[in-house]
Amino acid sequence: MPLQGNFLSSLLARTAARKLHPTLGFLVQRSYSSEPVDLSFDVYPGESPTKPPLVILHGLFGSKQNWRGVSKALERTNPRKIYAIDARNHGDSPHTQVHDSTSMSADVRHFLEMREQPIAACLGHSMGGRTMMHFARENPKMVERLIVADISPIALPRSTKEMKLIFDAMLNLAIPSTLSMSEGRKLARNHLMEELDTGTVDFIMLNLRKNSETGEFSWACNAEVLSQFTGRIDEYLSKGDQLPPYTGPTTFICGSRSPYMKEEHWPQILEIFPNAEIHWLDAGHLVHFERPHEFLQLVTEFLNRT
Repeated sequence: MPLQGNFLSSLLARTAARKLHPTLGFLVQRSYSSEPVDLSFDVYPGESPTKPPLVILHGLFGSKQNWRGVSKALERTNPRKIYAIDARNHGDSPHTQVHDSTSMSADVRHFLEMREQPIAACLGHSMGGRTMMHFARENPKMVERLIVADISPIALPRSTKEMKLIFDAMLNLAIPSTLSMSEGRKLARNHLMEELDTGTVDFIMLNLRKNSETGEFSWACNAEVLSQFTGRIDEYLSKGDQLPPYTGPTTFICGSRSPYMKEEHWPQILEIFPNAEIHWLDAGHLVHFERPHEFLQLVTEFLNRT
């Protein structure tokens, strides 16, 4: 069973200034600090105290809960302690007005330092993959090995216009607090389906929350700030140019039907991660959901490799 590490992040969330959004009726947590934040996490205890832990970071709109099945399975196949963490502005972690790979990398470093973990294996999917790539290049001595799930450090397929469509649909949603959770979910789903495809809606709907005391609906992810962040996603490469290559063991696990990694980028990627390998699974962007058995096999073999 995972042990929840929400004690500090929950306190921060409760004490953060809260402001009623003028159009949504959503309660939005506010924190303007660019300092590292204390991330919410689940921990899966490992059998070996000598092996560096594995830290798992989800993608955009995701949370540590999305990785619960993978974490439990990995707990059975390798001796490492596993931390599944919520990125800032996601899940149960604090909401801030700053969201980029640099700040999220600082959060990961802070997370490890607070637990006196000088080194860890890092696994990131999509947005989390870009964060972990940045973290590895910025802090190579803290990364034993790196696993990147279906994301390229070179380019992204989704245009700013497409991402704006997603966030506009989320931010233009108003749900009366008098509705039940099931009624609110139905209203939200119908609203989002007017603009978005079923797969995107299903994933976004995992973020809908209802306050048991006030009845207010909100998004677990900080959609207002994330909508601004997506316009700066392409800055990742230019910022990354200032960082040295990460020469530690690295594996990319990508979906052959996903647009998030292109084969023609591999020579450039090897310049950044010269000790990297790549595996293609018959899947889309959510490789760990669509091909869980093969994904777990690849991750387990890589983690147990000497």
